[in-house]
Formats: sequence, C-alpha cells, structure tokens
Amino acid sequence: MKLRQFIFIATLMVAASIAGSGVRPQGPDVPARPVGDAEVVDLDGLRDIEFGATEAELTRRGVLRSDEDACGPTLAGHGTVSPVFFDDRLVLLWLDDPMSTPEGITVGTPVSEVRASYPSAIPLRAPRGTYRFDGLLARSDDRAYLFLHDGTTVRKIIAGYADWARRLFDEGYGPC
Repeated sequence: MKLRQFIFIATLMVAASIAGSGVRPQGPDVPARPVGDAEVVDLDGLRDIEFGATEAELTRRGVLRSDEDACGPTLAGHGTVSPVFFDDRLVLLWLDDPMSTPEGITVGTPVSEVRASYPSAIPLRAPRGTYRFDGLLARSDDRAYLFLHDGTTVRKIIAGYADWARRLFDEGYGPC
C-alpha cells in the first residue's frame, strides 16, 4: 500500500514539475522569446524604457500598464521586470531571468563571475537574522547594478540610479 502511495505522489510531483506554475504573461503585446534568450538591461534602462522617464510618458507610449493582479505598475512585454517609481520618475528596475546585463550577468550567475565582470563592485552585507540577501553594488557614475546573492549565485538584479539602489538595500526590500 505504501509503495502505491509513493508512486502516486511521485507521479503527481513530476506532472506538476513538467506543467510549471505561476502566471505567464499573455496577450498580443508580449513578444515571444526563446527560453534562455536574455534581453539586455544597461544603465540607461531597457531598449524602450529609460530611467528617469515619467509614468505618464511610459503609459502614453503603451509601455506601462496597471494590472489588477500585480502589486504595482507592470511593463508591457516584460513580465520579468518590475519598475520602481519615485516622484513619477522611473528610478529602478527589478530584473529576473531571462534579463541580462551587457556583461552577460543573469539570475543564476555565480557570484565569482559578477566579481570578475565588476571588480570594483562594493560588497553589501544584509543584516544578520533577516531573510534578505547580501549584495554587490556595481556603480558607474549615478547609475548602478545591485546584485542580490546567496553567497554562491545571483538571486535578483536591480538596475537604475545608484543612490536608489543603495537606499533600497539599506532600508530593506520586499515584493511590493
């Protein structure tokens, strides 16, 4: 009897793993990209989304939308990017796979590769006793990448204004 239960549960777990989970971006405004095909985010922003742009401008261009199921505005066609605004201006982008820096750093990249690509990155330590990740702040003038990591691999990338990235790290961060 226990063997049957084990096989049944194992089969369900494999089926769930194959099916995937979560909400996938859908609609005609979401371009299809092959898995692993990273879109580059540089320190100016995305191809069609610039740091410092206003919410009104991005909305007018059809790039920014308000989804009821999201915890804030979302970017059309960029389901793995979350914008952060302050005083109506885009100041940061939270990036997830398959987004990449121009140096090829993505979520899942070993921390050693980040350090090799950004040798002047400043290590930031998360407060002990919290569930926050440590960071590496790779600054260039007033812009930066903040690579949140678990000591081994990059778990999240934040790009934008350096002061805002540092402030976000220092004051804590969360999903919304």
